[in-house]
Amino acid sequence: MKNRGIISALVGSTFFAIPYLALSLPVLPAVVIGASAFGASELVLSGIKTRETLKDTNKPLYVKISKAEKQNKEILNLIPKVENEKTKNNLKEIHSTVNKILSTISKSPKKADNLNNFFDYYLPILITIVNRYDEVENQELESRDGKEFINKANKMISDTNTAFKTILSSLYQNDIIDADADMKVYNIMLKADGILDNNIMKGSESDEE
Repeated sequence: MKNRGIISALVGSTFFAIPYLALSLPVLPAVVIGASAFGASELVLSGIKTRETLKDTNKPLYVKISKAEKQNKEILNLIPKVENEKTKNNLKEIHSTVNKILSTISKSPKKADNLNNFFDYYLPILITIVNRYDEVENQELESRDGKEFINKANKMISDTNTAFKTILSSLYQNDIIDADADMKVYNIMLKADGILDNNIMKGSESDEE
């Protein structure tokens, strides 16, 4: 977003000025409030900038993410309607996980390469099942078919919760592998340079204890 720094600076200065000048708050607390407001503004505007860039560079993915955000909002709206507490908690976790998945691929679009089923099938079908689940649950159907559907839907929602968490973890798998390799090399270099077993470092650790 253009002029992001200016906007953030204005927000920060405003949140500093009001407590300091209007409310006579001491300088230090006012500075903390202003700095916090500046940081929050930078974070929000950074997310907007990422989405604008994605819209220009990868329109199909931008459209998919926008649609998925609407579907995830629908999940959020359905949660209060669900009576089963375990299923309700599963849906809350699903909503949170979907948010993290969408945020991750917005920042790293290449990570969305293997997520076609997530966008085109998993999310839409989940919405359909949860809507039907809500209808059946509200009607308190005592028929065999009604009870069987509720049980199957509860399990499907639970399985989906686990599956979506697995998808989120897989998005970071390569990053974790790379970081693990870096740590191993780092450790080897420390030992090779005689730093890891250095008496000075051991002494400082003893002092801390």
